[in-house]
Amino acid sequence: MEKRERVILHSDLNNFFASVEVVLNPELKGKPIAVCGDPKERHGIVLAKSEEAKKFGIKTAETVYSALRKCPELVLVGSHFHEYKRYSGLVRQIYERYTEKIEECSIDECALDMTESTQLFGSGAEIAEKIRQQVKEELGVTVSVGVSFNKAFAKLASELKKPDAVTVITKENYKRVVHPLPVSELMFVGKSTEETLHKIGIYTIGDLANADEELINRKLGKRGRQLHIYACGEDEEPVKWQKTKEDLKSIGNSTTLPKDITDREEIKRWFYALAESVTARQRDADVGRANTVHIVIRNDQFQDFTWQTKIFPTALCGDIAKTAYDLFCQHAPYGIKVRMLGITVSGFDYHIEQLTLDAALEGGESKYEKKERAENAVAKIREKYGYAKLQRGIVLEDEKLNGLDIRGKKEDTSVKEKTAKTKDDFKME
Repeated sequence: MEKRERVILHSDLNNFFASVEVVLNPELKGKPIAVCGDPKERHGIVLAKSEEAKKFGIKTAETVYSALRKCPELVLVGSHFHEYKRYSGLVRQIYERYTEKIEECSIDECALDMTESTQLFGSGAEIAEKIRQQVKEELGVTVSVGVSFNKAFAKLASELKKPDAVTVITKENYKRVVHPLPVSELMFVGKSTEETLHKIGIYTIGDLANADEELINRKLGKRGRQLHIYACGEDEEPVKWQKTKEDLKSIGNSTTLPKDITDREEIKRWFYALAESVTARQRDADVGRANTVHIVIRNDQFQDFTWQTKIFPTALCGDIAKTAYDLFCQHAPYGIKVRMLGITVSGFDYHIEQLTLDAALEGGESKYEKKERAENAVAKIREKYGYAKLQRGIVLEDEKLNGLDIRGKKEDTSVKEKTAKTKDDFKME
């Protein structure tokens, strides 16, 4: 039997947070709005903006102060993450009408395998158009959908027309549509990679597709090979769906810092912020405790260094952050200028319980379990009221960290206190 050509969709909800805010408050429709942590304080960063705000040149992650200078009439709206999560789930239910093969890339993006679905619902473009219409009519938000024969081009297609659009890239038209585009439009080509490619005369995706593969590999290593595959339209990565928790081998998060830092106390605070994110995802994935902590740092010369160590199985933020920081202090050269930090945990026990010594001696709940219960309670409060409402004192010590949400988004906490005095090192806003 002849192999069926894949039909992959990539959906990208347009200005998602801002769009949900307009649905919740229709009076905002047509106005330039920016979603931030606390609109009363007028500081922090822009988490999302409406199409009307985009016309003033307002960008995600710029400061609210800067945005207001560009557009004095900008309406500042507080963030409601529980609503964004709810709407994301409702959109997913629409996708599930057409396929069960759904890979969630982020709260507002999904990859969808429609290869088999085309036999029931029409072509990839027809399915994409149905999804676009249903999301808009039923939920009041819009989505841009890319349709192609692989994930990389479907993602790229979803970026080409916004908002509220369907774009199709086929095997017949991809060279005409894709190859003239700047190489930066290709998935995983960041600023540093773009600069490296420019130095060897590669400016468009077509240049990359036609470049000598060995040269690309010498300059970028394995990543270069992957980018070359993307540019040539040869991406065969499947849509990752039906992933069980046992399939999840690691969980991590990393961040590029606002500026290069050398101060170790500041670095420690960033590790705690990242550990918050990692342990939150650990809880969400329901994989139990991890026995390995891995860190990565990038210096001001864009060199990456990685170290890892085994630990007693844990899902506690404090354990993971302390281990990460200890690894850094043991191995990183003193005075190193840090540009990027990351933490990854692995070696999950999937809730196969081990009797700990302190539990055996006490005959009841262990110290670990008490801490775990406290962190779970904190997680429930954050789920309901947002990350900003309850934070660790060590994170509050640095105003730059007040905007780091545990899911990897940016959230303006507007918390003025610098330290927390509570017994458990948490502070309510």
